[in-house]
Amino acid sequence: MYTKKKFTALQMAIWTRFETLYFFLIIITYCALHYFLDISWIKIPWTPLALIGTAVAFVIGFQNNAAYDRIWEARKIWGGIVNTSRTFGMLLQDMITNEYAKTAVDKEELNTLIKTITYRHIAWITALRHAMRAPKPWETNAHLKSNSEWGLRPPEMNSSLENDLEPYISKEDLSHVLSKNNKQTALLYLQSHQLRKLKEKGVIWEFSFLELESILQELFTLQGKSERIKNFPYPRQFATLNHFFMWIFILLLPLALVPQFAEIGIDIKTNHPIIGELFIWFTVPFYVVVAWVFHTMERIGRTGENPFEGTANDVPISTIARGIEIDLRQNLGESNETIPKQFEVKINTQF
Repeated sequence: MYTKKKFTALQMAIWTRFETLYFFLIIITYCALHYFLDISWIKIPWTPLALIGTAVAFVIGFQNNAAYDRIWEARKIWGGIVNTSRTFGMLLQDMITNEYAKTAVDKEELNTLIKTITYRHIAWITALRHAMRAPKPWETNAHLKSNSEWGLRPPEMNSSLENDLEPYISKEDLSHVLSKNNKQTALLYLQSHQLRKLKEKGVIWEFSFLELESILQELFTLQGKSERIKNFPYPRQFATLNHFFMWIFILLLPLALVPQFAEIGIDIKTNHPIIGELFIWFTVPFYVVVAWVFHTMERIGRTGENPFEGTANDVPISTIARGIEIDLRQNLGESNETIPKQFEVKINTQF
């Protein structure tokens, strides 16, 4: 049985195996040409290659920093959704009362109102996570063979929005929401409309109404921030050029590395003829390691550009949303048997 650390290392090796094979083919081909056909005149000095390598390292570092910033911002946004949702659930239970009601409402009806609004909030989170998982033209990482072969798919890919919303809102509300382009916005509008009606009946005090409306305003803000990351990709001029620059460096690297090892082999040949003769082939592992490091770092940056795409390295918004639902429903007094379980973790991955 693999430990988690060993298994993660194995996953990384499998994830990059196609590119690693390319690197082996590139360097073995060039070493063979140099060794058997004596093309030692095809070489470039280290100085320009070092300049290119330094530039590539800088742009990859910039890309990785930008990608990490997008992931971290997305995580902070959904962390804000968690906190605001818990606050909203608490305020609903304490602010929907008969204290200022024009006509007293029985306790069962009050509990029904609290449950209806809470469930509609769960529907909002559900609609938002579905919107964040909707595919965009620039989101291509999930379709790569080395990503898709694991069989890992976010829950939103295995169910429809309509089916996921149905348990939480009425048929009338469901029909209304599905008719809108932005479903999550429509749900917040419905929340505000119902809160206003309850305020008019006195079930919600005016100050409490303003407090709850400020919570809805905060949810709109968090929704907008999440949509901004989803709908605005990492600029293509940076992402595409970084990828080209990295491959230029990887393809030029043998032109400096192989001659260097060949010269070292000539120096060794006097005392160790066999080792000196074959020393050029030591280029292969060194080149593969250097090329693998540059390519993997660039690929990690590309993978992190779209934190809601639905790959194994994205922000686990499905798990976060289900966690919010469990918290809210438990605090409504529902039994654990009636509450959906948290989404399953597969291959050390949660979505």
